Amino acid sequence: MGELKFHYTVHTSLDVVEEKISGVGKALADQRELYLGLLYPTEDYKVYGYVTNSKVKFVIVVDSSNTSLRDNEIRSMFRKLHNSFTDVMCNPFYNPGDPIQSKAFDSIVSTMMVQAC
Repeated sequence: MGELKFHYTVHTSLDVVEEKISGVGKALADQRELYLGLLYPTEDYKVYGYVTNSKVKFVIVVDSSNTSLRDNEIRSMFRKLHNSFTDVMCNPFYNPGDPIQSKAFDSIVSTMMVQAC
C-alpha cells in the first residue's frame, strides 16, 4: 500500500507542476524561476519540483522527518541534476526517448540520494 501512496503523491505533484507552469504568462515563460519549490507536503513526504525551459520536469521526494535539508540545498540538488541531464542530452550518441544509461548521471543521482538521507 505504501508504494501506491507514493506513486499517487508523485503524480499529484506533477499536476501541481502543470498548474504552476500554466499560471505563468506566456511573456514571462522565458524568465520564470525554474525551481518551483515545495509542491506537495504530506505526513510522510515533502515533494519539490523543478521544470526546465524545455518543459522537462524533475521531482525530488524527501522524507518529511528529514529536517536537515534546507530550501537552498534542494535548489542546488536540482541545479546539479539539471546540469547532469543536460550533459546526457548533449551527448551525440544519446537518442532522445531512450533510457538514460550514463554512469556519470547515475553517480550524481546516487550521491544526491545519499546526501538526502
